[in-house]
Amino acid sequence: MSNILLIEDEHSLREIITFNLKNAGHEVVDTDNANDALIIIEDFIPEIILLDIMLPGLKGGQFLNLIRSNPKYHDIPVIIISAKSSEDDIVRLLEAGADDYLTKPFSIKVLLAKIRVMLKRSPAMTDKKVIEYNNILVDQNNYRVYCNNSEITLTHKEFELLTLFLKHPRRVFTRNQLLSTVWGYESDVFTRTVDSHISSLRKKLGEKGNIIKSIPKIGYKVE
Repeated sequence: MSNILLIEDEHSLREIITFNLKNAGHEVVDTDNANDALIIIEDFIPEIILLDIMLPGLKGGQFLNLIRSNPKYHDIPVIIISAKSSEDDIVRLLEAGADDYLTKPFSIKVLLAKIRVMLKRSPAMTDKKVIEYNNILVDQNNYRVYCNNSEITLTHKEFELLTLFLKHPRRVFTRNQLLSTVWGYESDVFTRTVDSHISSLRKKLGEKGNIIKSIPKIGYKVE
């Protein structure tokens, strides 16, 4: 599973791509303009960006230049999806930093294949050892967590919970899913264990603890 940001102003195409990406197991955030994408990317760090060129407001090429000039985002693979098919357009965007190019109309199967290949080429993106979200940084290599640039101490299970949430922002996890993933077992008897660890984690995160949202009768998500 990987996080994908889709920037496409054609509503029907955006819905089709989003549906198929989610069906393939990816987490997807989509928008119809690059201006909003610049805000989204602050909290949702994608492994891949799918970028249309002819967008309202900030154009796709301008967005590409902005992220390639930002050290925080410049390594994120970008696949261009565009109706522009001239050789000059394709060469110009590849030289500007695009990693691949798909001309509309295109096959969803081809798009999914390109994404799989791109993820294999970028192991650092698919297996992030440092995760950043909303001024929270998780260093998986050194087992450290920083909140608003100050280090905080977490138990092993709290660390695993936070890492899971930040790898999949906005994804809802049931209590049983959290038990299975973090504790390695599933039982309704132990769901209070999840609740108590979440409560402790929220307290340790201080003002950032409110990013962990309770979903009544279901579980939790980070937003």
